[in-house]
Amino acid sequence: MTGIELIGYAAATLTTASFVPQALLIYKTRNVSGVSLGMYCAFVVGIVLWLVYGLLLMAWPVVLANIVTLVLALAILAMKLRYGRAQDPLDRNR
Repeated sequence: MTGIELIGYAAATLTTASFVPQALLIYKTRNVSGVSLGMYCAFVVGIVLWLVYGLLLMAWPVVLANIVTLVLALAILAMKLRYGRAQDPLDRNR
């Protein structure tokens, strides 16, 4: 493994791991009020594009990081969709 690959894996590990605390906090508290639905939708599309890019280049740090990040981002997005409606103060259909 080259030094460049090590930098890639280190960057991938840190940026991907940064989503774990957010996902765990949302899972524990069910509070998604601080999560932007639009941002996470755009982010998931971006991650899919990065994943395709990494696959086309066979850049494994990019591929692995984006697979894990995609799973975490989809989990956060799913929790936003599931728990967000119940927290909407303007939702009169509860």
